[in-house]
Amino acid sequence: MTAKMALLLVNPNSRRGKASLPKVRSLLEQANIRYIERPADTRETTSETIANRAQEIDCVIVGGGDGSLNAAAPGLLQTKLPLGVLPLGTANDFARTVGLPLDLEAAVAVIAKGKTAPIDLGMANEHPFFNVASIGFSADLAMSLTEEAKKRWGKLGYAIVAARLLAGSRLFTAELEHDGRIEELRSFQVAVGNGRFYGGGMAVHADATAQDGMLDFYSLEVDHWWKLLTLLPSLRKGTQGSWNDVRAFSTKDLIIRTSKARAVNLDGELKTETPVHFSIIEKAVSVFVP
Repeated sequence: MTAKMALLLVNPNSRRGKASLPKVRSLLEQANIRYIERPADTRETTSETIANRAQEIDCVIVGGGDGSLNAAAPGLLQTKLPLGVLPLGTANDFARTVGLPLDLEAAVAVIAKGKTAPIDLGMANEHPFFNVASIGFSADLAMSLTEEAKKRWGKLGYAIVAARLLAGSRLFTAELEHDGRIEELRSFQVAVGNGRFYGGGMAVHADATAQDGMLDFYSLEVDHWWKLLTLLPSLRKGTQGSWNDVRAFSTKDLIIRTSKARAVNLDGELKTETPVHFSIIEKAVSVFVP
């Protein structure tokens, strides 16, 4: 491995984080990857730890899900340290987007080989995100899905809570500004993607990558929630843009405004709210890849 010292950040609250930690340490030692860990009693955020230890380390290894990666994003942006990903979360959508193995041993082997690729980050106001930002149904789902439910039920937890929310969901009105024009929309959910996958395997666009320098937008403008059931196969493939009830385009910059502030979900975490300005930072972070 090219890096001399790694900062290991395993989220103990992620689906497999705490239970996997002894195996992670063992695999890193077998791969001759030296590492330091964050003290368990620290009050630093993930990104503060990265920034404060930047002079001692050559890379950052994050073990957890997409929320764990999101927490590391500001620190990675600031320090430009390369990122190794150990997919220990519920959905691991970013790992799928960049083609990382979901097997722990194989993921450590990828880091040990030392090959990196630059990936883009989306920005929502001043908050970076790896995968997809959303307003509407997905944000409501993130608000309703507790850590306990995610750990206990995994992907089934998403489905259970989603089914409960669906029946009570309503369209919301928003103003969309992009590429020199302003449009009004009534939507069940809007999504803005940097990568391809989000929400446990949904795709924002069939051809999206985290290296194409573009944000992929879609808005689900269905008049009845049950119509979403017919859309589901397309949402999983990322072909929803071909439907009449879906507005979709790619851009580098857009603004969404709503009459009252609405939560914005970034990689499964509620980090900001409308009005929200989306932009992209190209080649923002280096990631160890196969």
